[in-house]
Amino acid sequence: MPSKESSAQDLRITVKPSEVTFLAHRGETILAAALRAEVLLPHSCQDGACGSCKCLRLAGEVVQGTHQSKALSLHEQQQGMVLTCCAFAHSDVVLESPQVGSGGPMRVRKLPARVRTMQRKSQDVMLLSLQLPANDGLIYRPGQYVEVKLANGSQRSYSMANAPGVGACVLEFHVRHRPGGRFTDALFGTMKEGDIVRIEGPYGSFFLREDSDRPIIFLASGTGLAPIKAIIEHMHSRGMKRPAVLYWGGYRPHDLYLEPWINEQLAAMPQLRYVPVVSDALAQDAWQGRTGFVHLAVLEDFADLSRHQVYACGAPVMVEAARGAFLQAGLPSEQFFADAFTTEADQANTSKASET
Repeated sequence: MPSKESSAQDLRITVKPSEVTFLAHRGETILAAALRAEVLLPHSCQDGACGSCKCLRLAGEVVQGTHQSKALSLHEQQQGMVLTCCAFAHSDVVLESPQVGSGGPMRVRKLPARVRTMQRKSQDVMLLSLQLPANDGLIYRPGQYVEVKLANGSQRSYSMANAPGVGACVLEFHVRHRPGGRFTDALFGTMKEGDIVRIEGPYGSFFLREDSDRPIIFLASGTGLAPIKAIIEHMHSRGMKRPAVLYWGGYRPHDLYLEPWINEQLAAMPQLRYVPVVSDALAQDAWQGRTGFVHLAVLEDFADLSRHQVYACGAPVMVEAARGAFLQAGLPSEQFFADAFTTEADQANTSKASET
């Protein structure tokens, strides 16, 4: 699918095995060129911090921009891996990315939104709902995110926690307070219902692949539940019967802040199971459930993942640990879909990484 804008200076990017092609301007990242051409390469943070856009360079010259080593190590670069969100083509390039979406991304829009409700679900988690202009809702795939624009020109990414059509022109977000964070300090401090914020989106390639009948494993840590909640709501509203199990991890039981909602889904969706996992329960918590790392709980239950499809969302360290362990358990790499939640500190650390 070539770009509509082209010049003699443009470079051709080919993605295998789909054979999708698009044109990149010189000085434009490969991911930015793909999204401009409505080619949905995998991506999440767009800051070189999470690794979601990592793919293999099969041919051509690419200069890798600033990124974090946890997202792309030197060893991976030597093997030909690139982060498309911060990689620049210096010739025609051929990439391998089996997860390229079959359809184009949703139309990105900039919209004002009014703070509708703010509901604390735990000491450091807020359920924020934003009201969009009447008759002007956002079209998105469940699992995608928007950028919330801040007054200083910076932006923060948050996944919609409700499925499209659930709540009409209302978007739901699960926001964890990060002390020192410009947006979360305001949300947990001075922001009030009725305030206006500006959003831009949708973005992201983390959404349900509906052309598969593989059993689903949802893996979430903390507020990584948000986009998975949207996907589960979507499955319920569409009457989908695919077997699915949700593994949700937190440090202590109170981190599993939405269990009443989960119990409602379990009653309405017989094909859905739920496994809560707590890693650092204290004696006073009287926790009786599973303990340890949430991705290891999956491996305790599924020695062979070759027939499954996984959707993982949460801290980058959890996502990367799960990816490696699940592939060793037989999960095909193209069946692992992830959205790694990066923080303001993660994004700041990207600027400290060296360009190679």
